[in-house]
Amino acid sequence: MNDPRSHELFERATRIIPGGVNSPVRAFGGVGGEPFFVARGSGAYLETADGRRLIDYVQSWGASILGHAHPAVVEAVSRAAVDGTSFGAPTEREVVLAEAIAERVPSMQRVRLVSSGTEATMSALRLARGFTGRDAIVKFAGCYHGHADALLAAAGSGIATFGLPSTAGVPAAAVGDTLVVPWNDVAAVDAVWAAHGERIAALIVEPVPGNMGLVPAADGFLAHLRDMCTGTGTLLIFDEVITGFRVALGGAQAVFAVTPDLSCFGKVVGGGLPLAAFGGRSDVMDHLAPVGPVYQAGTLSGNPLATAAGLAVLGQLDEASYTRLEASARRFADGLRSALTAAGLAVWVPRVSTLTGLFFSEGPVADYAQAQGADAERYGRFFHGMLDRGVYLAPSAFETLFVSLAHTDADIDQTIASAAEVAASL
Repeated sequence: MNDPRSHELFERATRIIPGGVNSPVRAFGGVGGEPFFVARGSGAYLETADGRRLIDYVQSWGASILGHAHPAVVEAVSRAAVDGTSFGAPTEREVVLAEAIAERVPSMQRVRLVSSGTEATMSALRLARGFTGRDAIVKFAGCYHGHADALLAAAGSGIATFGLPSTAGVPAAAVGDTLVVPWNDVAAVDAVWAAHGERIAALIVEPVPGNMGLVPAADGFLAHLRDMCTGTGTLLIFDEVITGFRVALGGAQAVFAVTPDLSCFGKVVGGGLPLAAFGGRSDVMDHLAPVGPVYQAGTLSGNPLATAAGLAVLGQLDEASYTRLEASARRFADGLRSALTAAGLAVWVPRVSTLTGLFFSEGPVADYAQAQGADAERYGRFFHGMLDRGVYLAPSAFETLFVSLAHTDADIDQTIASAAEVAASL
């Protein structure tokens, strides 16, 4: 895609912003080439700085469930801005949004608003350690929970091992109490609990992992995690930054009927503005300052523009919304699978509720190692072929694809037709 204006902006950006972007995946490092710059969005579409119109299946990484610039959200934010953009003091909408979250997600008996998913997961883990008096935490290889030091851990040499830093700048001590376990591996989970169960403060998990590509949990796996945590007084934390209000009105925990002790929501809950939330059992949440000993704070927490946007989005969502969204996701996933396999390509196209994944893989992908074994180079070529035809997919083979309520059957059918054309060239 030859976009002179985007090229010019990217050259300027690289002179002042590290790598030219403010979040690494935007640099197109996973697919090659240069990123385009967005001028505006509307519904299912983006318009680039060069005036190109793209059908968007990134949708701000899942945040824009209604599509871009939904009138209800634009109006709510505009009205809120007239009254002021930040106060650092309580506002009514903070209370109303917390009530709206708790009403839809019964496990969240208490809710605290923050500004990002990273803040939510970092704070939930600190709270879990403060509540239990334990230090160790468990996460799964390939699950991403934000860029807090303790969560940027890679698996070591054992089947279930204490983590090693996965990035420069994270000292070994910061991940020294982080156990990294293979996803979907019951035996590895059991081994961790046999060795460390009484000292594990929390297990944090994406109930539908979406950051190694979409890799669903095996049947019964989440329930097993719940049982293991209950047996040792370990807190089960669901990272629903992606899935919260994206897969169902009650989140993934409603879909799978597994109740966590703490949950972290983001993206959809902020209506596309910087807002996230964590919450859970009242006895745990009441350990937070100012009523308890665990400190957490944020000047922009509960920002009035973000709470207005979040409430506007939640006000548009009901059970019928998810029925429509899942039907669109099914049409999208089934169409992609058919178009690519008809061209003789080996693909794995998982779908969980409203989420879709795409791996160029000979067989099913069940964990991070298998995700890494998929053909990322072929995904990159497919990505650029689709982009040339006006379809924007995730610029990484290790992400999830999102339809929104603004995507029409015609949008999806056009996308599938483009996929068939690109597949023939692969």
